[in-house]
Amino acid sequence: MSAARAGLWLVAAVLAVRQLVAVLSTPRGERLADLETWIGPQGVLHVKGSLYDAPDRFTGTPFAGLVLKPLSRAAEQALGWGWTFGSLALVVVLGLVAARALPQPVSRRTSLLAAPVAISLLMLSLPVRDAFTTGQTSIIPVLLVLLGCFTVRGEKASGVLIGVAAALQPTVLLFAPLLWFTGRRRAAVSSGVTFAAATGLAWAAMPHDAWTYWVHHLAGAGLATNPAANANQSLHGMLLRFGIEGPLEIALFALLSVTVAALGLRRAVRYARDGQLLLAVAITGCVAVAVSPTTWQHQLLWVLLAVVGQVGKRASDRYMWPVLVVLALTLPSKMMLPNMTFLEPVRDNIVLIAALAAACAVPFLSRTSPLFRTPLPTDYAAPVPARWTWVPLVPVWRRVVARPNLILELLLIRVGYSAYQQVRLAATGGTISGGRATAEAHGHQVHSIEKFLHLDIEHWVNHAVVQHATWLKDFFNFYYTSFHFVVPLSLLAYMYVRRPADYRWARSALGFATLLALIGFWAYPLAPPRLMPGLGFIDTVHGAQDFSKPNYGTLTQLTNQYAAMPSLHFGWSLWCGIVIVVLARRKWVKALGLIHPLCTVSAIVATGNHWILDAVGGATVVGIGFFLTYALQGPRVRTVTAAAAQAEPDGESPGAHSNQTILPTAKG
Repeated sequence: MSAARAGLWLVAAVLAVRQLVAVLSTPRGERLADLETWIGPQGVLHVKGSLYDAPDRFTGTPFAGLVLKPLSRAAEQALGWGWTFGSLALVVVLGLVAARALPQPVSRRTSLLAAPVAISLLMLSLPVRDAFTTGQTSIIPVLLVLLGCFTVRGEKASGVLIGVAAALQPTVLLFAPLLWFTGRRRAAVSSGVTFAAATGLAWAAMPHDAWTYWVHHLAGAGLATNPAANANQSLHGMLLRFGIEGPLEIALFALLSVTVAALGLRRAVRYARDGQLLLAVAITGCVAVAVSPTTWQHQLLWVLLAVVGQVGKRASDRYMWPVLVVLALTLPSKMMLPNMTFLEPVRDNIVLIAALAAACAVPFLSRTSPLFRTPLPTDYAAPVPARWTWVPLVPVWRRVVARPNLILELLLIRVGYSAYQQVRLAATGGTISGGRATAEAHGHQVHSIEKFLHLDIEHWVNHAVVQHATWLKDFFNFYYTSFHFVVPLSLLAYMYVRRPADYRWARSALGFATLLALIGFWAYPLAPPRLMPGLGFIDTVHGAQDFSKPNYGTLTQLTNQYAAMPSLHFGWSLWCGIVIVVLARRKWVKALGLIHPLCTVSAIVATGNHWILDAVGGATVVGIGFFLTYALQGPRVRTVTAAAAQAEPDGESPGAHSNQTILPTAKG
């Protein structure tokens, strides 16, 4: 436990240093752009005219401008250093307060690990990163609310902090009803009075700006340059993105805001009375996110707090909601969902959807529920004897025989594939021209090795198919472009439904193989035969390439054409073949499993997309993937039914019925 805690604190420290370096290494004219706008050339309140008249105008409340006045001179002297280190300190305090606010009782392990985990998640989140890089104050209202709810003694002091937070971010005033209906009425009144006093002070100091913000722009709703931008994750922004404008949009926004506020605050009060005050704070913050006219990326930190809610009856389901929230708040929306037109409404509003779900829909467990502390346990297979005594290397990573959560599984597959695409695209060996030169040099190396080994059959196969078998060329083109994804996904889907224990085994091996392939793409960019000038290969899939252009047209701007070693086309097909041969009971099914990698290797060679040695590399990473799965987790378990056990060898495949028994096997 001590080692785990030290490791997590080290991770948090590394992330903090990384964030500091990212901000301070940015050129002065580009970093903290919003802070530069606030202070102006002579300080925030010395700008001639209104704060809201400049092209890159101030979007905060007048009280925020008033608070920034004492900081303007310091910002002029050392813009970036003080603000960045101050923001870092606020994030650390925020993580510590949130960790201490977890609903009691918590295990010793949770109490020791909560703080570094919370700080790390905050550092990784898009709101904190955006607040760091732009110079926003959005961390302060969240911290003030948490301090008011969990740290400060006395209801009046608590209300003062929340009132100041509301003066900086007006929708935070929704915490006043939460305080009122949970019995902290003095704090509710104090927060309202503090908000009114702070707003009145700013109005007295800057009457023109206050009128502009509160009346002319309706509490800042019209200050944004483009409120319909995807960065505005509020109900108002969503309606504008749907093309609804004018009085209808205003009416719908008001109706939806009232509905969300009523449902969300009611749920927040219920969970606060249940002893989950941090979850109640998160739900109220999610309501504030949704009903605010504009909620920019740096103001979405409230949604991250919703990870404290527990959802699901099974222990394996408990990870689904936290993973959904963390991914939505740390990754670009395009990594969460495919780039398909019908998914755009979801992808463009994914954080808002998470906020609305937390506020109104997600069935968080009550502390009075017996499942809150003791969820339904996960089914593990009995340990299976291995060939070597040192297997498994990670005994705690036991073989699970239950079916994993479908939503979580689909999400992780999607995010994993998006990360694979990004790394594969980035692994070009430098610039386009530099990557091309390196990749072509490696291509000549591979071609020379194949000549030495008498394996250089690619040119002969490529021209034979093109010149003498047009039907075969068309078949290989179709096979190359279609079966690469269809067969692995279909096999994973089948195993998920019918063979859940084998699904986990096969998926782990595939994941390891793909990770190793990414390392190969990065370390050894390789030009495929079709992109080797002077060798005379015919690109049957993409058409003729203009070698006089550095990037061969637009194709290399969309994908990394030099990610050839190892060949995942062949690697994934070989994985499919191995899985089918291992799991299938019928001989003809096993034969089909062997035919798929054979057709794939023929297709990648005939179309000029890979060298023979690329296929060898693909086979190597797949073999290592299966070995790592075996070494880390031990031998796989075998699921059969009583009926299948009594069936003939060519009979029905195992796992065809719901009644499964777990039999140990020493097979890897």
